[in-house]
Amino acid sequence: MKKSGYVKKSIEERLNFIYDKEDAKKALKGINDLIEKYKKRIKPHYYKMSEKDIILITYGDQVRRPNEEPLESLKYFLDQRVKDVINTVHILPFYPYSSDDGFSVIDYCKVSPMMGNWEHIKELASEYRLMFDAVINHMSQYSDWFQNFLKDDPKYENFFVEVDPTEDLSKVVRPRTTPVLHGYRDYSGKIRYIWTTFSKDQVDLNYSNYKVLLAILEVLFCYVEKGARLIRLDAIAFIWKEIGTSCVHLPQTHELIQLMREVLHKVAPYVVIITETNVPHEENISYFGSGDDEAQMVYNFALPPLLAYSVLKSDTTILTDWAKTLTLPSDKVCFFNFTASHDGCGLRPVSDILTKEQVEFIIEETKKHGGLVSYRSDNEGRESPYELNASYIDIVSDPLEDDDIRAKKMMITQASALAMPGVGGVYFHSLVGSSSYHEGVRHTGIKRAINREKFNLDVLNEELNDEGNIRFTIFRRYKKLLSIRITEKAFNPFGEFEFLSLDRRVFAVYRKCKECKNDILALHNFSNDIVKLKIPKLMKFPLLDLITHKKIKSDEISLSGYQIMWLKGLREDEKK
Repeated sequence: MKKSGYVKKSIEERLNFIYDKEDAKKALKGINDLIEKYKKRIKPHYYKMSEKDIILITYGDQVRRPNEEPLESLKYFLDQRVKDVINTVHILPFYPYSSDDGFSVIDYCKVSPMMGNWEHIKELASEYRLMFDAVINHMSQYSDWFQNFLKDDPKYENFFVEVDPTEDLSKVVRPRTTPVLHGYRDYSGKIRYIWTTFSKDQVDLNYSNYKVLLAILEVLFCYVEKGARLIRLDAIAFIWKEIGTSCVHLPQTHELIQLMREVLHKVAPYVVIITETNVPHEENISYFGSGDDEAQMVYNFALPPLLAYSVLKSDTTILTDWAKTLTLPSDKVCFFNFTASHDGCGLRPVSDILTKEQVEFIIEETKKHGGLVSYRSDNEGRESPYELNASYIDIVSDPLEDDDIRAKKMMITQASALAMPGVGGVYFHSLVGSSSYHEGVRHTGIKRAINREKFNLDVLNEELNDEGNIRFTIFRRYKKLLSIRITEKAFNPFGEFEFLSLDRRVFAVYRKCKECKNDILALHNFSNDIVKLKIPKLMKFPLLDLITHKKIKSDEISLSGYQIMWLKGLREDEKK
């Protein structure tokens, strides 16, 4: 529920918290001008998220066909293969970029000519709800913004964070092992040291300059005008810098996110803000704010490593105990549940859930399966594991195992994520059963390339049609789960939920449906054992297993190895 005593702040109050009086006044005028400008250009509409919302995470050039723009090929794949089960598409940064597969943006409001143009985005937006990436903590060193900054163009003065290299930055939380500052030669020949949270090619924007805020707000309005229904705030935890602090999760950061949401909603109240903050769980969920003023969705970053640990150990105790602690500040927000993405499987989110020995266990298993590990620097300069780099199926199973077992292990984790309260997110490579792409790492020298392979669409289609290929098995099973998930009101992202301890090998999620009276008990056997269970009394008999379509009349059941059983309580009119 909403926090006690919460009073919503005005845009002016937020600006006065962030800036001095004079800058706040100028910023307010600029914001009001933007609101009036885009009210004339953006047509509002109503949308409420439901169980039908499944978000596919994909690159704009994920699939290619000869003589066709990649965004056209992507739409063809979506229309032919998943339109019946996927209604929302998160297109990873499709703007011109210089590194990091899109996350070093050269121009925020252009489409990379290597992918297509805005007309292709418009065509996608006509059939799917789109999530755009707002990569607004940093941008490319080759962008006009940064190059004009180096030219001392007055328009871009103080657009980036310039710091004396003798400053003590030891308290700054680092997501990488690279330096906080990098030197750049300006057009007069002077070396200037600029804040770089992630890499030399990704220079951080300076939000203490209100003109940067106005420029970024215009970018966000541009995205909404071009079809964005959800906006993902990438690496947003780091946007405010204050020397002498950790420079992560600062009060100004939360205030800026709340301000961005408030401004956007003056024109487009239907837009969903989702924050990407790959940090320990308790820090991550702070971005829900009061439940009515900040992110409407937060990535459930602890879920992927906890699911992996559970299937590797055939024990869901820690997963279940953690899930029981999940709370939301209101019924207007929810988790974005995913198991894999373009990045690695983050380990920081479970730093306060798993012990160092348990984290080391996941690392060693991933290495045995051919995976890699990326590191970051802590405040004392020591390296600590940051993320696992491998396809998700190669984290949870050994590539040398039988394909049927690998598929079962993979799908038990995916089904669990889909049964969780919130909106389901599906990474393209998980959907099509991709193994680790070692060639990509050898070619680029970048560990994250291991889970970023791009496809010839014709070749991919052949593999998806081949019954002897693991891609065929996983894709078919995934689509079946999705088809069930989107038709059952009990899976509404804002619905009531409970996690049950029935057996250490079983992850049990109870989803209550007040509207339809068809509650669902989702059971997931994380072991290869036969597990006998007694159905809890909260479920009313008879039950229907949505996976096999079999009716269950006894309160005693058996789950075979890695079996998924989604049990639906039947209404009186459905019992015959």
